Amino acid sequence: MSFYEYMVLAMLSHAPDETLRLRNLAALTNGSLSRVSQVATRLEVRGWLKRRQDPEDGRTTLATLTAAGRRKLAKAAPGHVATVRRLVLDPLTKTQVRQLRDINRRIRGAIEPGGRAIFGGHGS
Repeated sequence: MSFYEYMVLAMLSHAPDETLRLRNLAALTNGSLSRVSQVATRLEVRGWLKRRQDPEDGRTTLATLTAAGRRKLAKAAPGHVATVRRLVLDPLTKTQVRQLRDINRRIRGAIEPGGRAIFGGHGS
């Protein structure tokens, strides 16, 4: 599984009902709608997500994490965490890690006041 595929599954796992609009999934993963659509096709073929038309807006496609996708994500998570630790955290001093944590908290507070606001309904 590619890093981007992992990120798509991870964002779905954190969303209400494990469902997001594709355009919101693209924004959350810092990808284009075209890229996330192509990846969603591959993940759907593998059975890790399911796409369907948004009943509230027929022009919009929703992606939902499947049980198989949840299992695959759980299996991949330890390797992902180890890689992030090795590439991002290990090169930093303890002071830099604390600074990074504080910076992250401030940014998250600005992006998601009150918690999970970034996901709203279906990621509206």
